Amino acid sequence: MKNIIELNELRNQEFVFADREDAGRQLGSLVREEAGNGGLLLAIPSGGVPVGAAMIPFLHWPLDLLLVRKVQIPWNTEAGFGAINMDGDRLFNQPLLDALHLSEEQVEGQIQKTKSTIEKRNELFRGGRLFPDIAGKNIIIVDDGLASGFTMLAAIKFARRRNPARLVIAVPTGLLETVENVAAQADRLYCLNIRDTYSFAVASAYRNWFDETDAGIVELLKRIG
Repeated sequence: MKNIIELNELRNQEFVFADREDAGRQLGSLVREEAGNGGLLLAIPSGGVPVGAAMIPFLHWPLDLLLVRKVQIPWNTEAGFGAINMDGDRLFNQPLLDALHLSEEQVEGQIQKTKSTIEKRNELFRGGRLFPDIAGKNIIIVDDGLASGFTMLAAIKFARRRNPARLVIAVPTGLLETVENVAAQADRLYCLNIRDTYSFAVASAYRNWFDETDAGIVELLKRIG
């Protein structure tokens, strides 16, 4: 697709970034061509926040958070069967959900847990502030990678409803099929490290991979003001 920008030398490579900060700097260098228009960086917690923070010196745009959360599988919190955004929109991976054979009560229970987490994070990370007015503005939505893509698609749905002038996606790494699906909903998508290999994990693009803590995100947001 013509609106996908990648680094060809990183295609199908693993462990190409030291950590999320390193990935953000490399991504910022690629995305800096957007800087002249002025706009707003919107990072998806948790992993997208250090990536977005590292992009600020290249764009000189303010950073805010777009809160989206995967709906976790009850017995595997690392995996999800969909995602929910700040408006409460539900995007499900229906084939996976069907295969899980969850009851309606289990599905609804996980949805309510996800909504509660989004509300708590809005208070913790954003002080409960209203989401900024992005109508007619340029935005770049940032995360640390695209696997299934449902979290990013939920973020895009939330943002599109608010009529930005231009919606760009920026991620360090992504699965080719997902990148193409997400790019179809964006004006442009930047992805440094695209992989079309059978086995894909966002973590395998990073030499130092770890779960970001809420306390760590709060401290980072304080540092960048």
